[in-house]
Amino acid sequence: MPSKDVASGMREAARALIAVLEPEQVRELRAAPDRLDAPELREWTYLPGPRPGLPTEGLDDRQREAVDALLATAHSAAGAELVRGAIEVERHRRALQGPLGPDRYWVRLLGDPDGGQPWGWRMNGHHLAVHVLVTAAGIRVTPHFVGSEPARVGSGPRTGHRLLGPEEDLARALVTDLPGSARAVTVFAATPPDDITTRDDPFADPGLLPDGLTHDRMTPGQQHLLQRLVRRYLDRAPTAYARECWSETVTRGLGSLSFAWAGGLEPGDRHYYCVRAPDFLIEYDNTQDDGNHAHSVWRHVRHDWGADLLRGHYSDQHA
Repeated sequence: MPSKDVASGMREAARALIAVLEPEQVRELRAAPDRLDAPELREWTYLPGPRPGLPTEGLDDRQREAVDALLATAHSAAGAELVRGAIEVERHRRALQGPLGPDRYWVRLLGDPDGGQPWGWRMNGHHLAVHVLVTAAGIRVTPHFVGSEPARVGSGPRTGHRLLGPEEDLARALVTDLPGSARAVTVFAATPPDDITTRDDPFADPGLLPDGLTHDRMTPGQQHLLQRLVRRYLDRAPTAYARECWSETVTRGLGSLSFAWAGGLEPGDRHYYCVRAPDFLIEYDNTQDDGNHAHSVWRHVRHDWGADLLRGHYSDQHA
């Protein structure tokens, strides 16, 4: 679906959500109807705890369906399945701790979807952080964070389920395929960091990440694995935008992609990896809870929070 069609569907989904909310809920949802420059735009976290916005725990079925419909517009079919899975794993985690309470996520609308100006929305909670910016020129959907605690479900009807299994397995297949000299460049530490390096920084800085092994120093088979790994993250987004990001990466040259790893190489070992490119970064860790608690994030250096679209919009207005 073209980016403008995605934006149109997103606008309709936002309107539909507003239509089923009570006035007080609308006030919780909206930061400032005519402004997108609220300080909270770049404030985010994937840890437990309240956020600004409309809490999902008080919603009825019709209202929750409207939230789910809006969330789906920011993703491909596979991406929507992934974020629904993050919510399901979080329910499993809570059920292990006692009676299952309501989902605790917060939806926030920034700007006015009915106006001609840029607008955005976000859905944040424990292990899920989705941020969207919409202008006439298109959409942006990063930072995008999905976590899974546990990384492997150990009980119940979904025993053995690994929400982020492909993200882990592709990277492990790549690092274990490297010969000794290339692996020595790739594996930068025997002990992995205890979380993603960029955490919830408002600005993503690829310079914080290790250099690792570049795409042009890999065999064709290893290059294919790295490309599949990158596409796994980009393809969370609506198809047109994911293709745009991948096309930009190819145009700039795949040789600039790099991959780095820390920690053990065997399944179950605590580990971390990252992918760097001129325009974006990817991080994954499975280090907490003895290697059964995974985090994954995709950040775009130019696109985070829709910064590039906002610059273009305001430059055009000024002109």
